[in-house]
Amino acid sequence: MNQLESRRFIIAAIFLAIGLIFSIRLFYIQVIDSHYKLDADNNVIRHIIKYPARGLIYDRNGELLVYNEAAYDLMVVPKQMADDFDTTAFCELIEIDKESFSRRITKAKNYSYYKASVFEKEISAQAYAKIQEQLFNYPGFYVQTRTLRNYPEKTAAHILGYVGEVSQSVVDKNPYYKSGDHMGISGIEKEYEEALRGKRGVEIVMVDVFNREKGQFMDGAFDSTAVSGNNLQLTIDAELQAYGEKLMQNKKGSIVAIDPQSGEILAFISSPYYDPNLLVGRQRSKNYNLLNQDTLNPLFNRALMAKYPPGSTFKSINALIGLQEDVLKTNTYYSCNNGYYFAGRRMGCHSHRSPVNLEYSIETSCNAYYCNVFRSIIEKYPTAEEGYEVWRNYVLNFGLGKKTGIDLPNELSGFVPEVAYYDRYYKSGHWNATTVLSLAIGQGELGFTPLQMANMTAAIANKGHYIKPHLVKKVGLEMIENYDSSIHKVNTGIAPEHFVPVVDAMAKVVEKGTGTMARIDSIAVCGKTGTVQNPHGDDHSTFIAFAPKDNPQIALSVYVENGVWGSRWAAPIAGLMIEKYLTDTISDKNKWKEKRMFEGNLIPNKAEE
Repeated sequence: MNQLESRRFIIAAIFLAIGLIFSIRLFYIQVIDSHYKLDADNNVIRHIIKYPARGLIYDRNGELLVYNEAAYDLMVVPKQMADDFDTTAFCELIEIDKESFSRRITKAKNYSYYKASVFEKEISAQAYAKIQEQLFNYPGFYVQTRTLRNYPEKTAAHILGYVGEVSQSVVDKNPYYKSGDHMGISGIEKEYEEALRGKRGVEIVMVDVFNREKGQFMDGAFDSTAVSGNNLQLTIDAELQAYGEKLMQNKKGSIVAIDPQSGEILAFISSPYYDPNLLVGRQRSKNYNLLNQDTLNPLFNRALMAKYPPGSTFKSINALIGLQEDVLKTNTYYSCNNGYYFAGRRMGCHSHRSPVNLEYSIETSCNAYYCNVFRSIIEKYPTAEEGYEVWRNYVLNFGLGKKTGIDLPNELSGFVPEVAYYDRYYKSGHWNATTVLSLAIGQGELGFTPLQMANMTAAIANKGHYIKPHLVKKVGLEMIENYDSSIHKVNTGIAPEHFVPVVDAMAKVVEKGTGTMARIDSIAVCGKTGTVQNPHGDDHSTFIAFAPKDNPQIALSVYVENGVWGSRWAAPIAGLMIEKYLTDTISDKNKWKEKRMFEGNLIPNKAEE
């Protein structure tokens, strides 16, 4: 009997404890914890997302390239809409048709009757001023503030990129983002998204039955503050960038300019280009489709993603490899009889004096000379495969045929064929230096991006190394320098002394050779012209250069598609870019070249318009 009473006591205690727990929990939910009250009062409580301002973007000299301006998203809560909603008047206010209204309301209801969703996004400040006056007539609708990007200089679109709404796949993969959020889609905006985006906040406000805000809920106890994104300072010179874009107007191609001492990109031009403001706001989708359908492909970043043979600009690299491999001396002479003859075939060359030494071979861009140099490199080794592998590794050491690692998305790697590539086509042991002789003059299967060519030029300017190219100089609101050049230094494997005769020869190219159109009286410019074979039309004009010769501050590559010869378009554009950067002006003596480049039109359909 005592045992039974003991059990009853235990059972009663258990029920009492459970009842006490439920009572305490109900008291906590109803009195202490206001989160449940927020849900219960959802019809009078509004959560307003406070979008942070994205970080600003400046050029190397502190000139503002990207800033934010106010914009507004019109939100809707379907449950709060009035039964006698005046659809006609509302559509006139928002400037949409009734079909669009019905489609958007259906989408909002499918999302949630009780939660807010975006009805109309990115309304400008001017349009919002008119809407604001009438919005109280339409319960269920309210506005939340966000910012839109603005590009005051209207340049550098391929560098800066653009911002757009996140896709559902991004929302599914990244818990930070919610439907309706924006993120960087391309360029610097994408590459530095986490630094630029900041952290969003929320404001909880009370509203009356007329959709009017009546103050903060619980005096803002549950609000959180938005944190602005970090500012960025780029390495580019905005003035030089704009000047290069003007030189390249009505032309297809690119200009990439680098400070060889730091790896900082000074200008990064892809042409045709576009105004980055076209991809901002409510017209972004429409404008993107127009740009995407343009046959000139202005959205394509040629500086980063186009792949061209280097042409004769590559002869300097073959000269350096020959010197390093000790199969070439500065006083090595080869004959040229309007070309190089081998196995019943001929690699043509233009008329010039013969025989030719190293300096004159670069100055006059002799094809026959480099056929001999290339063969001597490959044939130094027991098999063509071994010799080619040695040659290929030197080429890769100059940053050619592989990604540079620049801080931009979608960089193309380029192409230097592996031994296996030729073994597959010709079978192992059945090919030799003459089989791939076009590589001697920068043709054949080689394909490099303009960025890689500019980086190669920087390595020549530095006499044996380059610093990994980059576009962002500083990150953070306090603009703290965050790039350590010493850990990004890459050696080419060519001894510095071998660069001296090649650099001297490149100076002669501009002084009295094929690159005189790049000459600047007050500055010693080193360069090399190239004509890139193009099976689809006129050949491409290309030029690499750096200056000043003894203390290089700028190295660049220029590609002008269908420009025929390197001396015709690419060389004068390179010379003007160098003069503009180093002297901040163009001399009277070179004004005629500037005028010709500004007015030059190499796009046939543009000429017809």
